[in-house]
Amino acid sequence: MNPISRKSFLKQSAALSVLPFFGMPNLSRNIHDPAFNEIVKANNEEVKKLLAGFKNEIVDVRRSLGFDFANITAAYIEPSSVYHRKDELVLVLNRILTFLVKNQNPDGTLDLGNLASPPDTAFIFEPICAAAFILKGNTSPVFKETQALLKTFITQAAEGLRVGGVHTPNHRWVISAALARAHAVYPNQGYVDRIEQWLSEVVYMDADGHYLERSMIYAKVVNTSLLAIARILNKPELFDLVRRNLSMTYYYMETNGDLVSFDSRRQDQFMQVNNLDYYLDYRYMAIKDQSGVFSAISTSIESVAGFNEKVLPELLFYYQEVPLYKQNLPKLKALDTNFERFFETTNLVRIRRGDTTSTIFGGTDQPLVIASGRSSSPNIFSFRKGEAILKYLRFSTSFFSTGYFRSQGIKKVGDTYVLSQKIEAPYYQPLPDNLKKADGDYTHSESTDGRFWNKMDFQNRPQSNVQHLETQILVKEKEGKHELEFKVDGTKGVYVTIELCFKEGGQLLGIKPIDGESNFALEQSEGTYVYGKDKIKFGPGTFKHNRLRGIEGEKYTSHFGTLRTEGMHVFLTGITPFSHVLIIE
Repeated sequence: MNPISRKSFLKQSAALSVLPFFGMPNLSRNIHDPAFNEIVKANNEEVKKLLAGFKNEIVDVRRSLGFDFANITAAYIEPSSVYHRKDELVLVLNRILTFLVKNQNPDGTLDLGNLASPPDTAFIFEPICAAAFILKGNTSPVFKETQALLKTFITQAAEGLRVGGVHTPNHRWVISAALARAHAVYPNQGYVDRIEQWLSEVVYMDADGHYLERSMIYAKVVNTSLLAIARILNKPELFDLVRRNLSMTYYYMETNGDLVSFDSRRQDQFMQVNNLDYYLDYRYMAIKDQSGVFSAISTSIESVAGFNEKVLPELLFYYQEVPLYKQNLPKLKALDTNFERFFETTNLVRIRRGDTTSTIFGGTDQPLVIASGRSSSPNIFSFRKGEAILKYLRFSTSFFSTGYFRSQGIKKVGDTYVLSQKIEAPYYQPLPDNLKKADGDYTHSESTDGRFWNKMDFQNRPQSNVQHLETQILVKEKEGKHELEFKVDGTKGVYVTIELCFKEGGQLLGIKPIDGESNFALEQSEGTYVYGKDKIKFGPGTFKHNRLRGIEGEKYTSHFGTLRTEGMHVFLTGITPFSHVLIIE
């Protein structure tokens, strides 16, 4: 391995600063960063902190204990580490294992996150198995107690994983990867049989490259798990799933490394996540496939804020466990920075023009149910121009407190993306005589429009006075300039609200403050959001009412919940019939 130093890499990056991030050109020579000695140095700093912390008693079973154990093991084994063969490290390793063994349940699981949880045990188990693999065959007397404790903990935990169950789709592959790692240290056909049993359910992937949960957090978990299973048990077909998901994920990356997650079915649909955790997956597949594209993405992730603090300190034990990571990355290939991608399986559109990106989303699960495993994000549009960020645009109506607009899919008509929603809200007539009850105790049921529940036997009641509302939002883009046309017809006099949430810390011009809660109105003309040297223009405005409370809708209001996030919120309002064209550039 002959990588250049991170300092040299950053100097070269500065020279290329006129290029958009994730827009590396073809280079005449390889770039390999970080250098192995920098990985060791980062590990040294991490272990220094860990040793200071482990002077105190271990009181909680936490996932980080697995990574702490692996990082300390790596430091002891690595000849160039300042902690190479330091006896104090072995004492800490034994303390960690003794604590974990003591806290194992009779079935080998740990109370970690959930009680007696096989999947949560697997998360702490994997790095410990990686460390055990590094120590495999080490018969040094100094590790006699460590090896005995490792075997006790791993075999007991693995048995719990071999027979234990799961909660979510990714748990199947996390447990399988943990069992594969256990098999690499303490071979057991029972582990392999259980992996085969889970794999026989098939790892689902849609046509675009999403796993079942459509989550950026859990796609990373699945990728890492499948790589371990494929590598240890020689299952090349699993590499193709990872390859397809990583290829798709690039188009979800913002220029600063953030990942779009509007279409997730898990908690990250309402979170900001980035690509740092994907570094090892891209690096592995770049080297395995000799892919210049994956090589460029892997290298670019090294420049994402937080890489030195979050990723670098925990690379050493991975490099020791899997020597492939130490190999040179192939020559970088220039990445696509001018694209328009419509992911039809999740109804999400990604557009990039250099350092300007946008997202259009209309793929929430129908009917709307607020639950983990369901897509329910009301974010329908986002826009970034360098550091200036429109985090999301949402649209809401007061139509019987149905709240935020959630499109019933996206259709592309010519150069326009069409988002649409039709809602009906009836009134209910008396029950037919043959369905009336003497005690008035009718079925506790959901209203036919899905807004609320009551003991009214709604399904069997005739309806009248049915109200209708039809909304269309048409989005067109040209060279980074977006035109959003809002059309709302049907019941008259419905209040409508367009909400734009900009990244906190910027400056808004041309708008009017509404109150002290970071709320602003764009009454007419044009507004401008400025962050650093970048700015976003938006308008014209319209402001016909100021009823901004409860725009989430009755489902949230009745549970005293809110979907409001941090940021600078700008509102445009109107009354049906409503038509307005908003330009964002």
